[in-house]
Amino acid sequence: MAELSRRRILVSGGALGALGALGMASPAQARSLMEWTWAPSGSVAGSGAGDDPRWVWDEEADPLVASLLDRGAVPEVNRLLRDWTRNDQPLPEGLPEDLRAFMESARQPPSWADHGKLNIAARFNESRGLYLNLLNGVGGGMLSTAIPKEARAVYYSKGGADMEDRVAKTSILGFAVGAPNAYRPGGSCAVEAVKTRLVHAAVRHLLQQSPHWGGGIPISQEDMLVTWHTLPTFAMRKMLEWKVPITAAESEAYLHVWQVTAHMLGIKDEYIPATWDAANAQSAQILPRNMGPTPEGVELTDILLGQLAEQTSPGSISRPLCDALARYLVGDQVADWDGIRREPVWDPLISSAWPKLVKFREGLIPLPLVPQVAWVIDEAARRYVLFYLTKGKETKIEIPTTNRPG
Repeated sequence: MAELSRRRILVSGGALGALGALGMASPAQARSLMEWTWAPSGSVAGSGAGDDPRWVWDEEADPLVASLLDRGAVPEVNRLLRDWTRNDQPLPEGLPEDLRAFMESARQPPSWADHGKLNIAARFNESRGLYLNLLNGVGGGMLSTAIPKEARAVYYSKGGADMEDRVAKTSILGFAVGAPNAYRPGGSCAVEAVKTRLVHAAVRHLLQQSPHWGGGIPISQEDMLVTWHTLPTFAMRKMLEWKVPITAAESEAYLHVWQVTAHMLGIKDEYIPATWDAANAQSAQILPRNMGPTPEGVELTDILLGQLAEQTSPGSISRPLCDALARYLVGDQVADWDGIRREPVWDPLISSAWPKLVKFREGLIPLPLVPQVAWVIDEAARRYVLFYLTKGKETKIEIPTTNRPG
């Protein structure tokens, strides 16, 4: 428990708390934040070249997918892969041989994957599903729109034209990670991670051809790490902040399933944090230099919250409730960057009621101490999770062949 308490302090101060660092830093400090100083000794590999991840991409997938796009093979590849859904399922016949060779290698978990930890993570994800789906769905979504490179990449790629479909496809991987059989034979996490890796490679190739992009090569190793920290690092920080009881074994296992997923997405082992301490040190360096407001991020946030409002409580209070829930999850700075309205009624209600609801769920306080409004918030969260679980079953991750039209 002493180690977990120490970790709670580190997570609280080291992850998203770092977002204000650039605003407060002196010029010299700001320059130091722009330098890559995170040591690869803190990674799962334990060593590495120490190259700045802003200038590293995916040397295996990128030329392969660019070739598939250039030779017009992607539509047929998407058709063949549509029914490839299980970790233990053979790759379909008819795939190009270079793609088949890559995918057979890429679908294999890393040698350091620990199935004992993955089993603990599966049980943890199941028992904490509401929190995790809310944090990775609403919270992670709001954080992603406050990452300029990610917001612009989403907006100007094909997925930006249909955000409901785009969010559903993003949710597929998140829910696969949280599934009880994530990396077991009957699960789908390896499949969805490999498909996502191929999508990233396609977006890197295609966005550079967009007249609206102009941002160099997108989705670098650092860009993927930033997104990674808006998922497990953010979720763990918030659960500890809410005083959700988490054992040391559960904490380590939850980190491990996301370490494996990072590897499967093509993040190099030398950049994947080995511990929560290392994760927080890394996020404290790279989040400040990668987050802020954009017009695209504000527009995407409005679309996302509008969709969320449609799936929660009906009537005029639904959008204000969703805005307040999002602000509560990500904090004022990110919410302001995203253009999320302040709600004078719901903001204080959620900040007061949600912690009590969590304590009741964890058996820490009796029912009479939970305000009635907490159940309205609880139902809104449940409907959101249910909606995107359902949407994820209706769509497939596919390699894009174009950018956003227009």
